[in-house]
Amino acid sequence: MKQSEALEKKGFKIIGMPAWFFAVASVIVIISSYAGILPGGMIGAFAYMIALGAIAGLLGDNIPIVKDYLGGGPIVAIFGSAFMVYIGAMPEGTINVVTDFMKGGGFLNFYIAALICGSILGMDAKLLIKAGARYAVPLIAGVIASLGLAAVAGGVIGYGWKEAITNIAMPIMGGGMGAGAVPMSQIYSNFLGRDAEYYISVLVPALALGNVFAIVAAGLLDRLGKSRPDWTGNGQIMTGFEYEKKEDGAFDIVKMGAGLFAATTFFIVGLILARFIPIHAYALMIISVAICKIFNLVPGYVQEGCHQWYRFVAKNLTLALLIGVGVVYTDLKTVLEAVTVQYVIIDAVVVIGAILGAGIAGRFVGFYPIESAITAGLCMANMGGTGDVAVLSASNRMELMPFGQISSRLGGALMLIIAGIIVPLLAG
Repeated sequence: MKQSEALEKKGFKIIGMPAWFFAVASVIVIISSYAGILPGGMIGAFAYMIALGAIAGLLGDNIPIVKDYLGGGPIVAIFGSAFMVYIGAMPEGTINVVTDFMKGGGFLNFYIAALICGSILGMDAKLLIKAGARYAVPLIAGVIASLGLAAVAGGVIGYGWKEAITNIAMPIMGGGMGAGAVPMSQIYSNFLGRDAEYYISVLVPALALGNVFAIVAAGLLDRLGKSRPDWTGNGQIMTGFEYEKKEDGAFDIVKMGAGLFAATTFFIVGLILARFIPIHAYALMIISVAICKIFNLVPGYVQEGCHQWYRFVAKNLTLALLIGVGVVYTDLKTVLEAVTVQYVIIDAVVVIGAILGAGIAGRFVGFYPIESAITAGLCMANMGGTGDVAVLSASNRMELMPFGQISSRLGGALMLIIAGIIVPLLAG
């Protein structure tokens, strides 16, 4: 007892608990994983993902190159857990528990709903109106720059400029798997003749590798912002708009309960609207929350509750979620199979194009170039909702989730329209 008290007084804590207690708890969870007795559902999934996420965060935030240039803990959480799956170091039963929780349990949707509602309702309404009206400019500029640079690179290095656009650039900028690569493969099949499954196998490696580059680039942009403070708003997207981030003071557990219920309700609203409007439910949720914020339709107490709930979720569950992203959505085998010199060069060029196009155009319409490059650029170039979480976490800008989701959802829909126009022209 005296020893534990002495350790506690030293002040070294992991996820808010004394290091010795965290170590004991984590050993119990990890042993249960390898012994095949990790319980299913949210209990086993939460315990395992929180333990592994905290360890990844501790490593990533203390390894010099990783913490300074690659995004720290988030990058280790995603790729460390993906590597464990790839080499067979994670038990199959544990993979199933995490997969069921992420997909069947809807943990990703739960997390994103909290972030979208809390960040929008905690935002200044004037900022929301001004930024939203201009956001299409950097988003479209990022798409044009990425497709253009891909065509140039593909032609120069002998891959083919048409193939660089269709096989690499468009899937990377397409909004992820479900809302991007899958429907895009149907478009390709309709115009090019082969089965959609064939085109999925062509598009997925580009998407996966582009997601890797986007996450790494997010960490580098965060680092760039520290050396060029005039290029970044440190999480605020617009220049010349002084807005203090809400801190809400002490957490109120009753308010947070109201925020939890409001966030899940808004998610359901998005699903209902998606039955009648051919737009992704996330995008419709963003629009509905934004309308409620602009016209002050949500009571102030509930708005504060949503913001507090968002802060709780972002603080306590981000690394756990990123473990799930690594296990379930990051296929290292697919990424490594795509690694040829030409392929990697074009993939990197697409992501660079998204950064430059969105960053430069964003500055012209009053955005900080780094925030614009991250949201309108990298959140277009990543793997949809999971990629948004990873990119914004690696860049330490989780409060920009609404803009990231606009890129993934509305931007992804835009890419499907572009694919429907470009593919038949290139095929002809």
